[in-house]
Amino acid sequence: MALSLGLPGVTEAVSWGQPCLKAHGKLWFFWSPSEDAPVFKVPFEEREMLVETAPETFFFTDHYKNHKLVLARPDRVDLGWAKANFLRVWREMASKRLLKAYDSGEL
Repeated sequence: MALSLGLPGVTEAVSWGQPCLKAHGKLWFFWSPSEDAPVFKVPFEEREMLVETAPETFFFTDHYKNHKLVLARPDRVDLGWAKANFLRVWREMASKRLLKAYDSGEL
């Protein structure tokens, strides 16, 4: 999973029998086998905006309705958006100490 961006604290794991990435021990990114689509963490407000403004790319199903997650059609998702999303979520999950070391270039 090359999009892990080489960030510290990111590991490959298995969740519900499927490969995923964890950041700082928490589920960070995974693939929905039932939808054959990547699943990204996003706030509910952002999800609504993405689905409304780019329904050809972003969607969610009833299964994900109550979770801060959005699915993306793999052939349509913008890699720049995906990288920015990964970095934002990674930063939200990181400890202050790790962020300080990362931002100062120590890591």
